[in-house]
Amino acid sequence: MPYAEGRTFYDADSHLMEVPGWLEAHADAATRESLRPIGFSKGGAVERQVMSWAELDTLPRSPDDEAAFMKMRGWQAIGAVSPSARSHAVDLLGVDKQLVFATFAATQFLGDDLDLLYGGAAAHNRAMADFCHDDPRLVAVGLAPLDDPERAVLAVAEAIDLGCGAVLVPYAPPRTHSPTHPDLDGVWDTLQEAGVPFMVHVGFGGQPLRSGFRKNGRPQPPDHLGGGENVRAKDYMVLHHPAEAFLACMTLDGIFERFPRLRGGCIELGAMWVVPLLRRLDLAQEMFKRTEPDLAALPERASDYLRRQMKFTPFVTEPVGWLIEQAGEELFLFSTDYPHPEGGRDPLGRFEASLGDASAAARDRFYAGNFAEMMGLDQPAGAR
Repeated sequence: MPYAEGRTFYDADSHLMEVPGWLEAHADAATRESLRPIGFSKGGAVERQVMSWAELDTLPRSPDDEAAFMKMRGWQAIGAVSPSARSHAVDLLGVDKQLVFATFAATQFLGDDLDLLYGGAAAHNRAMADFCHDDPRLVAVGLAPLDDPERAVLAVAEAIDLGCGAVLVPYAPPRTHSPTHPDLDGVWDTLQEAGVPFMVHVGFGGQPLRSGFRKNGRPQPPDHLGGGENVRAKDYMVLHHPAEAFLACMTLDGIFERFPRLRGGCIELGAMWVVPLLRRLDLAQEMFKRTEPDLAALPERASDYLRRQMKFTPFVTEPVGWLIEQAGEELFLFSTDYPHPEGGRDPLGRFEASLGDASAAARDRFYAGNFAEMMGLDQPAGAR
């Protein structure tokens, strides 16, 4: 019996767990020589067991392992490393589609060296497409850095040609230009014409909490997950700030107006902040349109662009029913974060509890309909 059943479930956030050599196997010779060793420093104490757990992923599993698979996290989880095992994990999960992100690969190439940056992104995209190739339920998420506009367009096009069903873009801007600069219009146009959404995901916006706030004269508390994104209470409070700025600029600078069929997902950054963001966008548009002609030229209310073109994954700890009540049922996505520990051992149970009195139609949209809209899929039947 699968973990999730009784309706169509589309999972907007999952990951694979890289092992040493995974990215190198998909890199060209020049990039391979420049890649940094994969960094597991955010993996917590488990990093010492990476190789032994990677071997587990390719071995037959006992019935006890399968019964407890939702409790397994990181490299020891079923399907964390092996594509064939991942297909089995999707069977056990009971989801019909699943976005798949990398975990640590970007640590090997992100930085100021543009040749390494784009060579590493190309290797990443080949590796992601290869991992998801044999199972149509798995949707590979490619990566396109925005530092060099010409290379960014090529990276998006290549990711799409490889079969990536979504493309991750960093929400922290390059030092030299905004993501909304006209030189990057080719990125948004390529995605729009292909019907492929862009993604923003936690970990690609820098550290939003200024380091001075950590210098409080007290010992640094441990991360409650022992690794991962190394989020503590104060980090959690500002985690979304860079992504919020990114989406505000995309809206107010007219990207969503100029590319009305562009779609995007904001993943693993929570969604409580979306409620005031919608209101503040409209306030900013109204307050500043007298002095900012670009705002006056927007024919629609600013918040309506986000409602039409963006989706968001709430954390399992957030009140999804309240979010729907406050902001509407068209914005939010179900996700498991499998096999990362942040998603919890029972994301479906926690989301069901938090949905409260939400209607059947709102539940259908949360579990599958909004994902289908974001990805350009036919709307599924709610129950099955």
